[in-house]
Amino acid sequence: MLLKNKRPQRKRPKPKATPGPHSLAMLYPLTFHPIFKERVWGGRNLERLYGKALPPGVPIGESWEISDRPGDASVVANGPLAGKDLRWLMLNHGQELLGSARAEAGRFPLLIKILDAQETLSVQVHPPADRAASLGGEPKTEMWYVAHAAPQAELYVGLKQGATRAEFEQRLQDGTVANCIHRISVGPRDAIFLPSGRVHALGAGLVIFEIQQNSDTTYRVFDWNRVGLDGKPRELHIPQSLASIDFSDFEPALIPQGSAGAGPLRSSPLVQDSLFTVEALEADEGAKVPLEPRRLQIVSLLAGQARVADGRESVTLSAGQFCLVPACLEQAALHAGTAARFLRVEV
Repeated sequence: MLLKNKRPQRKRPKPKATPGPHSLAMLYPLTFHPIFKERVWGGRNLERLYGKALPPGVPIGESWEISDRPGDASVVANGPLAGKDLRWLMLNHGQELLGSARAEAGRFPLLIKILDAQETLSVQVHPPADRAASLGGEPKTEMWYVAHAAPQAELYVGLKQGATRAEFEQRLQDGTVANCIHRISVGPRDAIFLPSGRVHALGAGLVIFEIQQNSDTTYRVFDWNRVGLDGKPRELHIPQSLASIDFSDFEPALIPQGSAGAGPLRSSPLVQDSLFTVEALEADEGAKVPLEPRRLQIVSLLAGQARVADGRESVTLSAGQFCLVPACLEQAALHAGTAARFLRVEV
């Protein structure tokens, strides 16, 4: 038997509908504010070449363009989600963002940078996947694409033919270990793949687009006997480096490039790896370049102007800018506003 209340109940106002996760954050082509890193070997080229608003008076060596690192999560710059960061996107919309791509320890799988090396970087190595945990680090496979290069610019990559671990260790002691490292002359549009375990260093006078696993583990094995920003020699990681270096990795070559296709779009595959694929593309003014449906992709503009659109939102890119295309999008395309060159990264 139901008992009636002696006093009539007040009608409660209906709660206002709150937007669900999809209406709150329908994903679209995303751009991010860059995160600038002061480096002793950096310069001001990112300002000169790409109009980036660098902090005044300091050498900037790295611009982290898409990052989901602790304390360094990229903040969305465009559209309804402006102000949210990539960590928030991963926590709230990870499946829509990634699709079939796998997270890296729960984080966005890639870290995307532009490097401005006005001095030669330290000789370094990243730990291989099978040794990283025991060394207290994270594996990092990466690739470099040369955007700008001074005359006689070089990369230091892999070992010279015949160099042994014993010689390498001896030359570390007398400061001549660079004599063990293979040097390659490079110019704009050159690219090289750097699997974990490959010893390497950027030479002076290079601006590099860097695509890498989401890792920030770098072991310095040699730093050219110079001091850091604080006036003291920078820390070296000799035991970890020696445990990481592939001492059978002799004289690796640049990635061979050839243009495939004719007409308004030409492509050149650069990297085909289980972690990521990269291709370089050139589009004529007015060309429409469909992007792969339902695949996580990143477009990085090297030259010209282009617009990335999915039918709801669009973003215009100029050289030095990057766009993350979430996997949930089915109709995204790049529209070349001028003749344009760009990298397309797929995970």
